[in-house]
Amino acid sequence: MKKVLLGLVASLLSGAAMAQTDDLRSLAKETFAPLPSTVPAVAENPITPAKIDLGKALFFDPRLSASGVFSCNSCHNLATGGDDNMETSVGHGWQKGPRNSPTALNAVLNEAQFWDGRAADLKAQAKGPVQAGVEMANTPDKVVATLNSMPQYVDWFKAAFPAEAEPVSFDNMAKAIEAFEATLITPAPFDAWLNGDDAAMTADAQAGLKLFVDKGCSSCHSGVNVGGHGYYPFGLVEKPGADVLPEGDKGRFAVTETVDDEYVFRAAPLRNVALTAPYFHSGKVWDLKVAVEIMAESQLGEALTDEEANQVVAFLDSLTGKLPEVTVPVLPAETAATPRPTAEVIAK
Repeated sequence: MKKVLLGLVASLLSGAAMAQTDDLRSLAKETFAPLPSTVPAVAENPITPAKIDLGKALFFDPRLSASGVFSCNSCHNLATGGDDNMETSVGHGWQKGPRNSPTALNAVLNEAQFWDGRAADLKAQAKGPVQAGVEMANTPDKVVATLNSMPQYVDWFKAAFPAEAEPVSFDNMAKAIEAFEATLITPAPFDAWLNGDDAAMTADAQAGLKLFVDKGCSSCHSGVNVGGHGYYPFGLVEKPGADVLPEGDKGRFAVTETVDDEYVFRAAPLRNVALTAPYFHSGKVWDLKVAVEIMAESQLGEALTDEEANQVVAFLDSLTGKLPEVTVPVLPAETAATPRPTAEVIAK
């Protein structure tokens, strides 16, 4: 009889736990969504294998920079979470950029690119660093000349853009990079759990998810990328100190020149956030738990307990996904016509 009663109690407890899990999953599905199972489509840029292969070569090619030193992968290193794990990136002439480098992983799912949303999509984003004086410091004309100087690149552009009379162009360079970056989707334990795998997330991660929703974190960090859309003041309740929120960087104000957009930034996408320290646009915080505590206080007016902060971090850890297999491409050889690298900033 005792064994029967113990079995009945265990069954009831198990059923209650399953019901709680199902309730939490239903709540989560109202706010989030699992990653797509195929490469997402992008506007005005049909994705093809030839375009992806070309984009991968361009992503890794440092000759898109004036110095021949910096590639897209320099600041968005696919071996280290899609960013460079530096406070702010180092670029042309060893200059330091003004903001922390966002991850390239799952970036295709963002509403807009950059911390201030100044690029509508990855095509626009790809053009920015190539021309920025503190990053790659190049010009569209020199990029096209560099690519045209290598017959293998010319052939690859023809294969990727077969309907165009002049396939090698700055616009097509950006489209190819966008096509490659669209493949950088990283399915995570959270996706498996959303899709019904109860064992994919630990009890702490599930508790952290519930806190994440109940405390209001998901008001800004929602959707398939757990953020990456919407613009919000950093310091909605209490402004962080200048060590975290530098006074000179007014965020989206630089794009809109609207007073209401001072210190407003796009909500950061949180997939793979455990891999992308340091945090925030300033790159001033290296510990994920500390970053969670700062966000709770500054955005929500909440002081998390130590256990609550650890549980939220456990949930964020469940967003760490598996990167697609990416092999470093063998790049086309330079020719006598290939422009030579320069350390000088080229006037725009």
